[in-house]
Amino acid sequence: MSRPRNDGMIFIPGGMFAMGSDQHYPEEAPVHRVAVDDFWIDEAPVTNAQFRRFIEETGYKTFAEIVPKAEDYPGALPHMLKAGSLVFHPPKHPVGLSNWSQWWEFRFGADWRHPAGKGSWTKGIEDHPVVHVAYRDAEAYAKWAGKELPTEAEWEFAARGGLEGAEYAWGDELTPNGRHMANTWQGSFPNENLALDGFERTSPVKAFPSNGYGLYDMIGNVWEWTTDWYAPKHPADAAKACCIPENPRGPSQDKSFDPQQPHIRIPRKVLKGGSHLCAPNYCRRYRPAARHPEPIDTSASHVGFRCVVRK
Repeated sequence: MSRPRNDGMIFIPGGMFAMGSDQHYPEEAPVHRVAVDDFWIDEAPVTNAQFRRFIEETGYKTFAEIVPKAEDYPGALPHMLKAGSLVFHPPKHPVGLSNWSQWWEFRFGADWRHPAGKGSWTKGIEDHPVVHVAYRDAEAYAKWAGKELPTEAEWEFAARGGLEGAEYAWGDELTPNGRHMANTWQGSFPNENLALDGFERTSPVKAFPSNGYGLYDMIGNVWEWTTDWYAPKHPADAAKACCIPENPRGPSQDKSFDPQQPHIRIPRKVLKGGSHLCAPNYCRRYRPAARHPEPIDTSASHVGFRCVVRK
């Protein structure tokens, strides 16, 4: 298990760590100690080039490329039942931050091949993370590659890079000595993107420094899928009661989802890592502890993934 692989994966020695944060968003609390076993993890998010090989070998069609069925979305307007995905579309002027529809657009024809919609391509950005992948798409790729998706605990343990309790994956300063350590948003979100880190949208994987484990883009660039169903808070610290959880996998289902009323909301998985859209004035989730719920039927221009291999 400790011998190096030749497929761009990094070995992470298992251990115990303090997961979560009590200092930021409520869903990150409480801090609680957990343990994970050894595992391998992709050194960077899956790229457009890697995902293309999967598609070419399997003929797989992603969720964003399939026309939605009316019975799956009761009440949906008929003209909206077309294949597509969410694309970030910045407003031209400052807007309130309570209504995300002011900067997100469901764009027909947007998918992993066409990240900005019809007429856009991945040519020239083959080394950028693949986007517009729903949860099932990430799972399908992982299975094809002989891998799996990480749990939230595995992902966060790897993202911390061995820094116990640090604010960021690289320490306690967002930009140490003025250096941008990840692809995030500079300026006033969502209309002012100063791109001081060199990128307005996604960036090539490995464009920023790796963390202590040699992993790239664990923070920023794109959000990443994990296998855990979402719960609005972490469980209480089990270590205070009896024992430290080993290899936790989250709740058995989305705890905020009502199975008796499935039309109200699609179940959600946990995303980790933040993206190039995380800004100081909005979504300060460019930290290992940060987490976000994402419906499993949703794809977007800032969501990707990476894989793991366990013992």
